[in-house]
Amino acid sequence: MHPIFYQEFEKICSERNVRGSVLEVGAIPSERSLLCMKSLEHVAEKMGVNIDGPHEFMDFKIIKCNANSMDLFENERFDTVLCNAMVEHDKFFWKTISEIKRVTKTGGMIVIGSPGYTNYKFEKVKSYLKRCPVIKGLNSHKYFNFLFNSTITFQIHAAPGDYYRFSPQAFKEVLLDGLDDVELRVIMLPPRIIGLGFKSNDALR
Repeated sequence: MHPIFYQEFEKICSERNVRGSVLEVGAIPSERSLLCMKSLEHVAEKMGVNIDGPHEFMDFKIIKCNANSMDLFENERFDTVLCNAMVEHDKFFWKTISEIKRVTKTGGMIVIGSPGYTNYKFEKVKSYLKRCPVIKGLNSHKYFNFLFNSTITFQIHAAPGDYYRFSPQAFKEVLLDGLDDVELRVIMLPPRIIGLGFKSNDALR
């Protein structure tokens, strides 16, 4: 995980003074795990799940589990659930999202990070260029069309598969649907998106 992205997760958990029980979905036995963040030093419990497990690292355990079905956890088990750079590798990410919401306590925080795509201010230049007659011709050319009709995304990084990229709208209306006080942070280039929200009484379970 890029240090800047890691620091943003750290900032989010520090600002909200995360306590209680914390689950990281897609945790790894490494100092790059979100469970190693300083902001989590005083939580009551830290646990991770990964299809590659089990593992023990520092002060937490990683249980072997497919996040599409976390039946080993009862409903509303965790105060905070973190997930980073995992949903883009998950063929059935919607199952994992549903499970994350199920195991999060009412009022608990969910934080999800993933490579994404978004509109940057400099991309507005393209709309002005398209009005120029010479450029307009390039826009319809089979080799130059991509210059005007594409956006920047993170490279393919199969682990073992790489299936999805998410827009800010997808974060709000799909990944974090049904949560309260949803907040998005788009950082870096190519863009990485972190979305967070709090489980309400009527959130999907």
